[in-house]
Amino acid sequence: MITHPAWLDRNEYPFTGRTFVHPDGRIHYVDEGAGPVMLFVHGTPDWSFGFRHLIKAFRSTHRCIALDHLGFGLSDKPANADYTVEAHARRLQAFIDHLGLKDLTLVATDFGGGIGLPHALKHPQNVKGLVLYNTWMWDLMPDKRFSSPSAIMNSWLGRLLYLRFGFSVNVMMPSAYGDRSKLTKALHAHYKNVLPDAAARTATFACVQEIAGAGPFWNEQWRMIHRLRDIPTLLCWGMKDRFFPGDLLERWKEALPHAQVEKFASAGHFVHEEAADALAQTIGQLPELMQSR
Repeated sequence: MITHPAWLDRNEYPFTGRTFVHPDGRIHYVDEGAGPVMLFVHGTPDWSFGFRHLIKAFRSTHRCIALDHLGFGLSDKPANADYTVEAHARRLQAFIDHLGLKDLTLVATDFGGGIGLPHALKHPQNVKGLVLYNTWMWDLMPDKRFSSPSAIMNSWLGRLLYLRFGFSVNVMMPSAYGDRSKLTKALHAHYKNVLPDAAARTATFACVQEIAGAGPFWNEQWRMIHRLRDIPTLLCWGMKDRFFPGDLLERWKEALPHAQVEKFASAGHFVHEEAADALAQTIGQLPELMQSR
């Protein structure tokens, strides 16, 4: 167990902090409840705090596990670590192996899709359900909506914005909300406080670089997407996501035609914050995922 920082609202996040010691650094996670496993995989600049509503909703019937990727949340933030998507995926696999997680439901968003799905592709027999929202796992560079801003963010200006000014959490995060009023000052502080300075923001800058850099890795994974077609899948999308708009959902629907689809008209990128109750209800009503309920 670990000691939580004083600024953390324990009413919002009443979970016991645990640590997985990986050779790259200590990885913080929460492990709540008992029963079938639900594994939550976040993106940037997110951390396990973002899944608190879903964990509270399902911990009475499921074992809910959410880790903070290295460089995020309450995990270590070593300056010289490998923060590529592929490295995050390897560490997640080591985490799954360490805890011996079996027959899990994978819940992933943002970069979490490209980090978590490699496990499902390699071990489809170990995944009984998928919940994916506002995520991707293919090369975004052919799309000018991503390649043009990516070129800027991979420059000296991007480095300055991300490391010195905390562009990811201070600008990108509020801009990604469908309704910015839902990102209250108190809520926003829980994301800002884990990224207080340039040294703590290395992983968030690495993520924006990976929008271009991870393309070959993602394409390699995407070529195996057919392996997931026997896994019950829920595809959700916050339709007011300014950065990852709803047409990306169409690509998922084509790749996984068996999936159930749910659109959240008023939510932006952070569906688990903006429409937490509706998302939990949607997950809970999917019989294939909730057979144990």
